Parts: sequence; C-alpha cells; structure tokens
Amino acid sequence: MIRLAVRCRPDLAGVVLAELVQLAPGGVEEEAGPGWVEYAIYGAEGELPDLGVVKAAAGDELVEITSERIPDDWADRWRDFHEPTVLADGRVVIRPGWRESPRPEALDIVIDPGQAFGTGAHPTTRMCVNMLVWLADRGRASGPIADLGTGSAVLAIVAAKLGWSPVLGIDHEEAALVAAAANAAANGIELDVERVNLRESPPPHVPTIVANLVAPVLRDVATLFTDPPRTMIISGLLTNEAEDVAQAFSPHGLMPAERLDSGDWSALLLSR
Repeated sequence: MIRLAVRCRPDLAGVVLAELVQLAPGGVEEEAGPGWVEYAIYGAEGELPDLGVVKAAAGDELVEITSERIPDDWADRWRDFHEPTVLADGRVVIRPGWRESPRPEALDIVIDPGQAFGTGAHPTTRMCVNMLVWLADRGRASGPIADLGTGSAVLAIVAAKLGWSPVLGIDHEEAALVAAAANAAANGIELDVERVNLRESPPPHVPTIVANLVAPVLRDVATLFTDPPRTMIISGLLTNEAEDVAQAFSPHGLMPAERLDSGDWSALLLSR
C-alpha cells in the first residue's frame, strides 16, 4: 500500500484538495498543524507513484509531496488512530462508527473516515459547530439552512440535529454530494443535496447559511449573492484574511457579530 501526501500552506489548501479529489473521489485524509495543511490519499502499488520526497508546483507556489509504503495490515491499524472528536464544550461528538461516544448525552454524529471529505477535526469545522450551537442556544435554530461546500455533511447534520429544517447541502464535487447524502442517511437526517459551482452561480436563498470555504470562494459567493441570508457563518479563513472577507459581505448588510480564532484559522458570524 502507498500513502501519497501533499503538505502545503493553508492558503493553498483549496487548490491542493481540488487536485487530489480527482485522484481519490472517495475521500482524502486531512491533517493540520501550525502553518501547514496535509492531504493524503492511499492506493495499491502501481496505482500511486512511490516518489519519496519531492517538491511540486501548485499555482505559483511549491508544495511538498511525500510517498511511502505502509504495512499491508494498515487498513485495520488505521482504524485504531481515529478517536471521537468532542466539540462545543462536550455538546457534540463526531465519531467513526466503530467507536462509542464518550458523552452519551451529546449530539451523536457518525462519520466514518475514508468515506467522506472531513470528519470534524479541523479547527474551521470545530468553530462552525461552536457557532451553530451558539445560535441554537439563542433560539435561532429554526427554518431552512444551507451548508455551502458541504463535503461530508458534518455541518449540515449538526444543523439538522440542532433544529434547522429543511437542510440543503451544496457542493461542486459529485463525489462529495454522494458522501453527504450517505452520511445524512446514516445519521437519520433528511438532507437535500445540490451540485453548484459557487464561483459561478449564486447560492440558494435561505435565511441561514454556513460556509466553510476558502477565502477566494467566499469572496465569489459575496459577489454573486442575489438574495443574501439574515445570518451567515463563514470559516475556512486564515486569521489575516478574516477582516478582508468580512468586508466583501458588508454591501449586503451582513456585518460581523461574533468571531472565533483557533491557531491560524478564524470563523465569523455575520448578521443583518
């Protein structure tokens, strides 16, 4: 088995992920640390190249690519490394199906790694969940909501379990929409999915939107809005991008009401 990993700066993550999804539409493993994001895919020898360590171009920048052979029993051992993710001060647990929830009283969400595009561990997902819970605690978890760039539908499922309905998942990748629908069904959630290129078409009109996207896509969304929501959670932002992206939404009357920071990343709650 070969593990092929690409490590890059956070601002290049969207470009790198888009390329890797073409090679592995069933899912991409993600890890993050201070100043870097790493995406990895797995395949049999002959399916993926054994490159060692090399540098490659992503746009005008270089990224680090590593490949390594991993043991044949990796598929079983890999499961041992995935633990439940506890979010929102213990209010939400996201776990693989083979793990028990450490907090039976929490909202329980099952997302199996390797079958999806994100499992809740990334700081941007954590902050979006925190903001959804914050809105729910203030009686604002009702009516339609859209999850832009839904991926594995983690945020859509959280929103549905908190009380929003109906819930719409938007993504440009067909494989992501398949994973989102499957994850929603596995969690007993009704989720409508729709394929939309958010860099070319406006999102649907709903009163609440959560958008965990990279900054360039969020700016395009702001430009394309024809009927903006009353409330919008945005993340996928580097801390030095947050104010600039917030300004892109201000012509629609959407102004920052809350902000969360985690390491290199930020999330904003916009309201009008």
